[in-house]
Amino acid sequence: MRGIGRRDIVAAIVIALLAGAVFTSSPLSTLQGLSLDILTALRATFFSDRRDAAASPVVVIAIDDETYDTPPFKGSPTLIWTREIGRVIGAVVDGGAKAIGFDVIFPSSIEQSEIPFGDAPLGDRMKGFDRDYLIALRKASDAGKLVLGESLSNVRPDVPYRAQQLAVKGNIRALNVNTDPDDVIRRMPLSFSIEGKQVPAMAVELASRALGAKPELAPDGSAALAGYAIPSAEPNTLTLNFRGVGRDVPKFSFADLRACVEKGDGEFFRRAFDGKVVILGSALNADDRKLTSLRLAGGYDGTPAPRCALPASAGKAPAARSDIAGVFVHATVVRNLMEGDAVSELGFPMRTILTIAIAGIIAFASCLLAPGRAMLAYLALMTVHTACAVSLFVRGLALPLTEPVLAGLAAAALMIGYRFIIADRDERFLRRSFALYLAPQVIEGMVASGKMPALGGEMRNVTVFFSDLAGFSSIAEKMTPGELVALMNEYLSAMTDVIESHGGYVDKYIGDSIVAVFGAPVADPDHACNAVRTALACNARLDELNRSHAAFDSLAHRIGLNTGEAVVGNIGSRRRFNYTVMSDTVNVASRLEGANKYFATSIMASEMTVAQTADNFVWRELDAVRVKGRGEAIRVYEPLATRGAETPEQAKTATGYAEGLDYWRAREFAKAAACFEHLAATDAPSALFARRATELAANPPPAGWRPVNTLEGK
Repeated sequence: MRGIGRRDIVAAIVIALLAGAVFTSSPLSTLQGLSLDILTALRATFFSDRRDAAASPVVVIAIDDETYDTPPFKGSPTLIWTREIGRVIGAVVDGGAKAIGFDVIFPSSIEQSEIPFGDAPLGDRMKGFDRDYLIALRKASDAGKLVLGESLSNVRPDVPYRAQQLAVKGNIRALNVNTDPDDVIRRMPLSFSIEGKQVPAMAVELASRALGAKPELAPDGSAALAGYAIPSAEPNTLTLNFRGVGRDVPKFSFADLRACVEKGDGEFFRRAFDGKVVILGSALNADDRKLTSLRLAGGYDGTPAPRCALPASAGKAPAARSDIAGVFVHATVVRNLMEGDAVSELGFPMRTILTIAIAGIIAFASCLLAPGRAMLAYLALMTVHTACAVSLFVRGLALPLTEPVLAGLAAAALMIGYRFIIADRDERFLRRSFALYLAPQVIEGMVASGKMPALGGEMRNVTVFFSDLAGFSSIAEKMTPGELVALMNEYLSAMTDVIESHGGYVDKYIGDSIVAVFGAPVADPDHACNAVRTALACNARLDELNRSHAAFDSLAHRIGLNTGEAVVGNIGSRRRFNYTVMSDTVNVASRLEGANKYFATSIMASEMTVAQTADNFVWRELDAVRVKGRGEAIRVYEPLATRGAETPEQAKTATGYAEGLDYWRAREFAKAAACFEHLAATDAPSALFARRATELAANPPPAGWRPVNTLEGK
């Protein structure tokens, strides 16, 4: 995870505001509708959204394909169906329907036909044809149960012919729908301004008559019905809630009901229509089809209702379609109003705020995380948001869905682009420029701070690691320059891998020498232990190289370790500097590396290093030495193995050497020589002390002698 600066915060906020504003703006208003479509489909897919059609307060009488194929309607024009429609409407009123609405319009009558028929127009010969129909309309209207439909238009309005208008005494309401820019019906108008007055739409009028309450239509577009405040994200509209994907509204075939009237089964009409709102409309496969919020879920033209007289067709069960018959749009409005179940949408301000908030979260995640992880965070957040949105939509609340998804994606893309072009430009420069010169930890520190390297340092407790190849000059004399470079690259690469794998930082290479630091630049409380483990591992790795590479001819190296306070940081001139370490601690480590040749050892550590390693290793104290350039003597040790991994020979050597060293310091040189002689054949330091003890046993030192070995060389 990268750091984040003030510039990044400003960029994330600007990107979130921009993405949120764009995707909730008016030119992209179709995204709001698409959210409703997707939520409707997801609700239908993941939740049991079916409702009992028998409990529906509204039913549909459908002039369907069956009607067109059934006598006496088969092959006859719809203008002459009015008598049969009147008979069915009368039966429905007698059955106890609360309100009846017409989603069909008869703009003319056969009585008005001017088609020549003999020596007179057809209309003259058909006078009185609609009399029974008009009487049925008048009776239903006088009972306060009938509302005819009309289509309002400034160009060509579609209204019932004059005789019907007189029969229903003006009980006519508009059937107009509200179509979004993508030709999808998602919201329905609640009222229309007619001659300066707000007149309820057809569905609102039917619901108000059924509920026995007049709609309250305010000038600002808000509305209420029977105590239900109709939610309106857009003034004077209701957002359709298609629960049950349209299957929760019973559909009666007009042909069957006409046959039921012929049969005289009034009881069927009472069972089917008592207390219901009834809408008469067409439900054909190819006419008056509407795209609604069901277009992605797949909607149905209601549920086939019980039959009265005609047998049900033996055809296939109706399949879901992207469009539904227009009459079911009005039926949905009626049911939403009567059950107080319209969809509540967030207004523009809240929708924009939510979209900006989600875009902001994604923008900050894209700023902090790598692109791949940022996209995973985006997918996770969108999954959570979608789950919440669908859960709330089950309760009728519609959160924006497509706007946050697209705004979040845009925010992620813009922030990743910003990072690549602007924010991470310096980081890429630092990594590219210093990758081969500085430790990864140093580079990460510079990237995190957002600052270029500068002069400066701090005191820190560290362990310094010095290594050098033994007899390098003689090795170099036997090789060509190319062979020598290949050998050194192989050796230095192998040792560097070991050092860095244990948390060390390679400060520099000096010819065949390696200078490394543990405990800087990244603080490490176990730096001493890690340095000792590294030294042991470097010995083991060199043994592998000697066995497996022909170019290595039994190479040996010496390692010096020392722990103490040192200055670490960027040290050098104002124009050129390195991240390095400086102090007497460094000098002592260098001297201990060289001191290995006096004892014929590979690794030598100071008592300060040993003190910080606790009991993690098996140590052998070699001697007390005074290195060149330092007046104070220090005790030096050799690590034999990790505690618990030592061999019996190593344990025996450590014990015998310690006993001999005790005799040596007690001036009992003969006993010391005897102890060291037992180990001299297999242990070079013991052989060295055996010779020195033998000499001092023969020629005892003066009384002021101190058991300190002064090393003159480096």
